[in-house]
Amino acid sequence: MSNVVIQLYNSLLTLKRLMQNADCVVVLHNTALNQIAADPLHIQNPSFSQTNQLVSTIMSASTFTLHYPGYMNNDLISLIASLIPTPWLHFLMTGYTLLTMDQSVASVRKTTVLDVMTWLLQPKNVMVSTGRDRHTNHSYITILNTIQGDVNPTQVHKNLQRIRKRKLANFILWGPTSIQVALSRKSPYLPFVHWVSGLMMANHTSISSLFERTCHQYDKLRKREAFLELFRKEDMFKDNFDEMDTSREIVQQLMDKYHMATWPDYISWGTQEQ
Repeated sequence: MSNVVIQLYNSLLTLKRLMQNADCVVVLHNTALNQIAADPLHIQNPSFSQTNQLVSTIMSASTFTLHYPGYMNNDLISLIASLIPTPWLHFLMTGYTLLTMDQSVASVRKTTVLDVMTWLLQPKNVMVSTGRDRHTNHSYITILNTIQGDVNPTQVHKNLQRIRKRKLANFILWGPTSIQVALSRKSPYLPFVHWVSGLMMANHTSISSLFERTCHQYDKLRKREAFLELFRKEDMFKDNFDEMDTSREIVQQLMDKYHMATWPDYISWGTQEQ
């Protein structure tokens, strides 16, 4: 129990530093990873190795266009610039399909671009549990899909039109309402398990619910000053816990920013604040 609580305190302290010192943060949530392992992969009690394999799959897929350059998204700046409209809103959630733990599978599944792009929008394929399917006021800010495999570029636009017509993605009202797509070649050194696979990197306002849960749990423990003995041994917390309280305030500001991003007049509000 104490180990779990200490991780909660550390999460809050880490969020402050990720807010102030990082340009982009890819959020991977253990609860979502375990659910993905249990559901599509049918692994009820995933090991650390299996969970880490999911993480490595996502992170390597996020740099597909750097390893196999094309006509766009060939460096990190261009990759994340279109996903982050303001410096505060730089926490991204990811989705990937199709996942497999066995890259030596002999049969190749005939997936299409429309299949992959539709599956990426389903909450069960997203690596963060935010409850976004239950909160209608939350929306996508930006989406970038990296599609890898046997893809006809002329079909991508038609598939985007189908997704838009079916209203599968709900976007904020103050920005572009389209899904960006980058095409990438597959590695010549890995076997083809699917004709087409894809990664979604998305900026979604519901990421704030993850921070809200952390703050809510922190508030209950901080009120009772529970499990703080280990921190008092560190110089930073020898006299007080101001660093933790400051971190809590900064994370609250982050949540407020994401909440305000759901407002239709967010752009006007942001201009007035500056």
